[in-house]
Amino acid sequence: MPSTNDAGNRWDNSRILALRPPKNEVVPERPYAFLVESERTRGGTVENTAVVFLTNRECPFRCLMCDLWKNTLDRRVPDGAIAGQIKYAMARLPPAQHVKLYNAGNFFDAQAIPPGDWPQIAELLQSFQTVIVESHPRLIGPRCLEFRDILRSFPAHLASEGDGKEPLEVAMGLETVHPQVLAFLNKQMTLADFEVATRFLTRHGISVRAFILLRPPFLSEKEGIYWAKQSLRFAFDVGVECCAVIPTRPGNGVMEELQRRGQFSSPQLESLEEVVEYGLGLKRGRVFADLWDADKFYSCMRCGPERAKRLLAMNLTQELIPSVECTCRAGQ
Repeated sequence: MPSTNDAGNRWDNSRILALRPPKNEVVPERPYAFLVESERTRGGTVENTAVVFLTNRECPFRCLMCDLWKNTLDRRVPDGAIAGQIKYAMARLPPAQHVKLYNAGNFFDAQAIPPGDWPQIAELLQSFQTVIVESHPRLIGPRCLEFRDILRSFPAHLASEGDGKEPLEVAMGLETVHPQVLAFLNKQMTLADFEVATRFLTRHGISVRAFILLRPPFLSEKEGIYWAKQSLRFAFDVGVECCAVIPTRPGNGVMEELQRRGQFSSPQLESLEEVVEYGLGLKRGRVFADLWDADKFYSCMRCGPERAKRLLAMNLTQELIPSVECTCRAGQ
């Protein structure tokens, strides 16, 4: 583990930007992707969730491991563009009970999502039970309550799941509770920032989901597992209701450089299994494995697909499923 005083491991905006490949071509009139996925709800049912990946201005927080900037713009979108993107996606998606508006950054950043669009956004989403948006913890505050109140202003909007929670849910990147590694990620956030933001939201009845990295840079496989487990505990301790465990991936330029230096390797799928098993065993909230490109984390092509299926089943049931047996584990 590098020292916090090692300047060579301090990655600021300029160093991160210098290693980036080009962005993808996107336009402000269209979301860059949209889909419907099944997810276990707070109420214990499995229901459809629409996911709209909004095209907007790039996030000002340039985290070391992030590649979401690839589908962003260098400028603010025009007023009405975000609502137009949502309308475009909704016209092409099958029915769903919940919706995620993921904008590769911060929903409450006025330079990303114009607040003038909020009333139209709320009207477009009034049939959904839950609206999930994402934000950096340092942008959490009264503006979140303003959007919540706009959602509330539509009488037909958002039937409650019956648990006393607001229909608005906010997703935030906790990443890791390892103090040195968190500082190296250039996230410009402390654990105290995350806790303050979470307690503010939960005090106002707004649920929080946390994104937790499995094996961020500078950690071995064993250390990555340990610190992901500690991050789950911290998240639940401060009031998070749902955690998504995300295997750390290459693909943004910096991560490839760290791979070359021997300071980063992607985790194995078995490690994701272990962390999710641990989180489910805590029985303190929902725990999901992020299975995007799961095949890239297979250490064995014989059992890898079955392990991914097992993780998907645990995502949907929130229960432990019998382990996958394979000869590749012999002698381990």
